[in-house]
Amino acid sequence: MATRPFDVDGSPLFVAEGIFAAEIVAECRRRGLLAGAYALRRPRGATFVRRLTRDLAEQRKAPRVLIRRGVALLRAEPAVLRRQTGLGAEAARAGQVLRRVAALLAGHPRRS
Repeated sequence: MATRPFDVDGSPLFVAEGIFAAEIVAECRRRGLLAGAYALRRPRGATFVRRLTRDLAEQRKAPRVLIRRGVALLRAEPAVLRRQTGLGAEAARAGQVLRRVAALLAGHPRRS
């Protein structure tokens, strides 16, 4: 796994997004950098449809492969969310995350 420096000087907050974001929660908390950590909790069926639509439009693979992969990801999603929350992220819907980040930004003036 590669690593590289990450500088947040001058930023009131940083947001790590994506399936691997929970991997850095403990270290960010240890360093006093963690304002919040969230794992998006979305309706699995809607995620399946969005992913399939995107992948079919991009012609990533044969439709049968995309459907099989999509079903596997649909089934695995609860375990992925459990793992992320086990690493310290809080499961929340997108609207909740946006409101919480907005509140965090409102309470943190920009650092120089």
